[in-house]
Amino acid sequence: MVPATQAAAGTLYIAVDDGIAIGGYDPVSFHLADAPLKGHSDHALMWKGAVWLFHSAENQSRFEANPRAYAPRFGGHCAYGMARGRVFDGNPLTWEIVDGRLYLFHTPRVEALWLAEPDGMIRAARAAWPGVLQAD
Repeated sequence: MVPATQAAAGTLYIAVDDGIAIGGYDPVSFHLADAPLKGHSDHALMWKGAVWLFHSAENQSRFEANPRAYAPRFGGHCAYGMARGRVFDGNPLTWEIVDGRLYLFHTPRVEALWLAEPDGMIRAARAAWPGVLQAD
């Protein structure tokens, strides 16, 4: 699980200690499988300053063709936190897809709060993004 510390300002895609995006999970798998799948180092690419791992060559190709369609919104930060003007790590095991977009959450509790009003939360998070990264 991702630590409960605030993310560093300026981070656009979570690249935890080892530089691997979203905890090494395949971003395409969130859209195609029942649960996210771990990626493999033999299917990897660098995008937006992080290494993205994929479960298969097919998923890597899908991502390369349109990375923004598969990458989590708000740089992989917690979507609920973003809606509240705060920057917290997103947990790839706590997620939702809304209108084809991947959103990560810090904890199941904040995911439940977000799900109570996802449209409003998305609007608020969009308004905060990416300026909240520059806040002190």
